[in-house]
Amino acid sequence: MAKSSADDEELKRACEAAIEGTKQKIAMSIRVAKSRGIWGKSGKLGRHMAKPRVLALSTKSKGQRTKAFLRVLKYSTGGVLEPAKLYKLKHLSKVEVITNDPSGCTFTLGFDNLRSQSVAPPQWTMRNTDDRNRILLCILNICKDVLGRLPKVVGIDVVEMALWAKENTPSVTTQRNQQDGPVATTVTESDLKVTVEKDLVSQAEEEDMEALLGTYVMGISEAEAFSERLKRELLALEAANVHAILESEPLVDEVLQGLEAATNCVDDMDEWLGIFNVKLRHMREDIESIETRNNKLEMQSVNNKALIEELDKLLERLRVPSEYAACLTGGPFDEAHMLQNVEACEWLTGALRGLEVPNLDSAFANMRAVKEKRAELEKLKTTFVRRASEFLRNYFASLVDFMISDKSYFSQRGQLKRPDHADLRYKCRTYARLLQHLKSLDKSCLGPLRKAYCGSLNLLLRREAREFANELRASTKASRNPTVWLEASTGGSQSGNSADTSAVSDAYAKMLTIFIPLLVDESSFFAHFMCFEVPALIPPGGVANGKSGSHGDDTNDDDLGIMDIDDNDSKAGKTSADLQSLNESLQDLLDGIQEDFYAVVDWAYKIDPLRCISMHGITERYLSGQKADAAGFVRLLLGDLESRISMQFSRFVDEACHQIERNERNVRQMGVLSYIPRFATLATRMEQYIQGQSRDLVDQAYTKFVSIMFVTLEKLAQTDPKYADIFLLENYAAFQNSLYDLANVVPTLAKFYHQASEAYEQACTRHISMIIYYQFERLFQFARKIEDLMFTISPEEIPFQLGLSKMDLRKMLKSSLSGVDKSIAAMYKKLQKNLTSEELLPSLWDKCKKEFLDKYDSFAQLVAKIYPTETIPSVTEMRELLASM
Repeated sequence: MAKSSADDEELKRACEAAIEGTKQKIAMSIRVAKSRGIWGKSGKLGRHMAKPRVLALSTKSKGQRTKAFLRVLKYSTGGVLEPAKLYKLKHLSKVEVITNDPSGCTFTLGFDNLRSQSVAPPQWTMRNTDDRNRILLCILNICKDVLGRLPKVVGIDVVEMALWAKENTPSVTTQRNQQDGPVATTVTESDLKVTVEKDLVSQAEEEDMEALLGTYVMGISEAEAFSERLKRELLALEAANVHAILESEPLVDEVLQGLEAATNCVDDMDEWLGIFNVKLRHMREDIESIETRNNKLEMQSVNNKALIEELDKLLERLRVPSEYAACLTGGPFDEAHMLQNVEACEWLTGALRGLEVPNLDSAFANMRAVKEKRAELEKLKTTFVRRASEFLRNYFASLVDFMISDKSYFSQRGQLKRPDHADLRYKCRTYARLLQHLKSLDKSCLGPLRKAYCGSLNLLLRREAREFANELRASTKASRNPTVWLEASTGGSQSGNSADTSAVSDAYAKMLTIFIPLLVDESSFFAHFMCFEVPALIPPGGVANGKSGSHGDDTNDDDLGIMDIDDNDSKAGKTSADLQSLNESLQDLLDGIQEDFYAVVDWAYKIDPLRCISMHGITERYLSGQKADAAGFVRLLLGDLESRISMQFSRFVDEACHQIERNERNVRQMGVLSYIPRFATLATRMEQYIQGQSRDLVDQAYTKFVSIMFVTLEKLAQTDPKYADIFLLENYAAFQNSLYDLANVVPTLAKFYHQASEAYEQACTRHISMIIYYQFERLFQFARKIEDLMFTISPEEIPFQLGLSKMDLRKMLKSSLSGVDKSIAAMYKKLQKNLTSEELLPSLWDKCKKEFLDKYDSFAQLVAKIYPTETIPSVTEMRELLASM
């Protein structure tokens, strides 16, 4: 027999080298063939898929604990063993020998910690059964020693393995390398601590088995004798069975008789039970009939009781308390009885809702009693709403009449009085809860009530505004400023000594400060008091113009101290119809009060038109603060005021423009026009009055003023073309000088400043060119002829043209430059002659000299190019001559 690989020391050393560093010791290593079986097709072992592997059993000691492992090693490309898989023997649950392998050399190892139990475990095939038994015995011994338990063994008898272990206790030959070469040493398996059978069958158990087997001589060694013996024993056993049956016949007869008697008793008992069953069935039917009638009676009793309870509840809901009926039909509405009125309204509202289908069972809704009671409640509601509406209309009118009849509520001569509606709102607030209930009962009744309230309060507000505006104008002392600023006939000092009219704009601001918050508060109070579904009108601590929107002791006039009765009415937001109704009511509430504001604006305009700028800024500031929906009419009022102020200011601007245009019809103008310095004074004053958003208004006025000024200036210049340029340059220079400071800070004026500067430069250029040509006309006409011919002929041909010969050049130079110093002096005198603004002369003379030198330089270049042999005075000589004069 070939040597087993389990005894191969080289294989063991190769395995130890493969797991070097793991501190594990190899107990056994053996070569195997690995293959995969197919679940449900175990007969196909797949031998053609077998792969060579090495199974190695190893242990690792850690203190008193020892761990056991089963390692699978495979051969690498170079034939060197390397670890492939590692199994812990503590998870080994089953060892199964494959029965479909005729050789019995194939087995599988089942581990309970494998991730996928659906995959067939690998099958290990040994070379022979001895190798199989050796590896399995080694696994079982290690499990017994290390783990203290044995896995389940399937497909092989443990006793058979123990007997094989006893018969095949091999000698293991180890080789030790010494100095004189390998020496063979033979040791028994007991020396290697491989005593397999002692663990499977102990010595005592083995002796008991031998004693048991020794008590009976089986004679297994002689097959024919053993077969004859078995036949004899079988015949003897059959004869004994037949004899026993024959002996038991009397007993069988007795049993049959007993069974027959028992059958008769059972038949009698069955007859009796049938009789009893019929009687019980009849009794059961009677009991069921009684129970059915009893259940019906009980159900009828329960239903009657529930019906009586429901009817009692319905009667309670239909009952009208006498105190509420008396209050709704004829009770007083004074403040002392308002609590009873509110309670009656709450009861009536709840009763009406209780008779509606969502809150009342539909079975009750069509009952005659319910319909009659609903009609009675509707009649109560109509009566109460009519009485309450009539009372409130009269109450609002009486409150306002009382306040109007008392003069102490209004401004009087020498005393401006701020309107105070705290007491009025306090008295109205008493009935706020009642209005909420009226809205819940009949929303259509609010329309006449709102009109009555608006009509009464409108009289009070208009009276307060009228008295306040009259006293405000009477108590404000301010002298009138002229409305004629740019008239040519007015004196220059008239606009410079304007009186201080700030009291006028202060009076207008006071009017807005007092009445705009009052009107906003009244609008807000009205919207809440009259149950409009609008959001908060002025946020907490809100401002309308940078100041507190509430004045007086009542710091929260909008808060009525109530909550909406109807949850559906308390939803945030509002419908467009409700907002439109609110705006219409506010129109009725505040209409007509704008006339008193217009009167203050017109009065301020008459005193000082420029105060429209300040009033425009004040109005714009108030207008930007009104954001609430209930302040819609206040926004319209401020917008109308702003339009009125803009209209008055436009009227002033138009009148000033007419004053400027009237200069055209005057006699011939010389020097600086009067409206230019006056406009500078006017612009300075307008800048002082700018507040807030009034810059656009002022810039529009500047644009209109300056546009008319420049157009008029150009028209006046055309009346005398001879002196037009002098007239234009003097006026444009005066415009720049007078507006220099303002143009640095006002972008609109800066634009017109640059426009005037360009016009000034153009007028200077035209005037200086005229003076130069007047003194040196022949010189520059000669140069112009040369320049014209250079477009058509070459420079060399020009000296041969008629009038442009060298002789003509010399004649022209002699006549033009023989007394050049006198010509230049005459040019200076002509420049000085018609100029009325002496301060402009130095700059104009410098421009004139520069212009003359530029023209003469161009002439000199032409002469050098066309007449290279001719000599003329150089540009440097001319510059020195001009500098010396």
